[in-house]
Amino acid sequence: MAEYQNILVSTTGAVGLIQLNRPKVLNALSPELMAEVAGALQAFDQDDSVRAIVLTGNQRAFAAGADIGDMAEKSVVDVARRDYLSTWGQIRRTRKPIIAAVSGYCFGGGCELAMNCDMIIAAETAQFGQPEINLGIMPGAGGTQRLTRAVGKALAMEMVLTGRPISARRAYEAGLINRVVPAEACLPEAMKLAAEVATKAPVAVEMTKEAVLKAFETHLSEGLEFERKNFFVLFSTEDQKEGMRAFLEKRKPEWKGR
Repeated sequence: MAEYQNILVSTTGAVGLIQLNRPKVLNALSPELMAEVAGALQAFDQDDSVRAIVLTGNQRAFAAGADIGDMAEKSVVDVARRDYLSTWGQIRRTRKPIIAAVSGYCFGGGCELAMNCDMIIAAETAQFGQPEINLGIMPGAGGTQRLTRAVGKALAMEMVLTGRPISARRAYEAGLINRVVPAEACLPEAMKLAAEVATKAPVAVEMTKEAVLKAFETHLSEGLEFERKNFFVLFSTEDQKEGMRAFLEKRKPEWKGR
């Protein structure tokens, strides 16, 4: 396994775990940290023994935002040439489900990182916000787009224009996250959910995730066509035959991932 300076990486059964590890700066998302996250996601995506991924921070902060010290004096040319957001593409390209376990601050880039995941389990202590407006800028990694799709125009507009955060409970009520749990249960609950997903047919999981994400990028008719094609393709897999035989024979299926 690769050595990392800004994250901790481990596996439990079929679940890969990535923990942001810059506690002194509340897990601020430096370019170096994001490059490591992208690398770890790619490695897990290519590891057949890993079938789901959990991304987390610590009790105090999932991630409090971008590394402002690194960005404060940058010009538009500096930002464009360095392309601070290029490594975020790996998150979108990850085929396996990613579950965020969020405690404490989840602000700016941290909130965007959580929203790039497929599901979010939040501690009661979690706060979600896009405070970029207070720095004279705006969200740049999906904060205006994914947030609006998740919670609707009114709340998204309020969050990005005032910079005020919302509680985990409000985030749940608005549809941003899956559930709220006590702080000590946040990571275990996310690992439990990931472990459950990991018991399903791997190819079907990946193609189902792909189809759900397509719903945010296409019109309904195009999304339905994409869904139908993926549905048909799965009938070419060994796992489809095994799953249906196991159902008829009243036993647990043994997935091969092919």
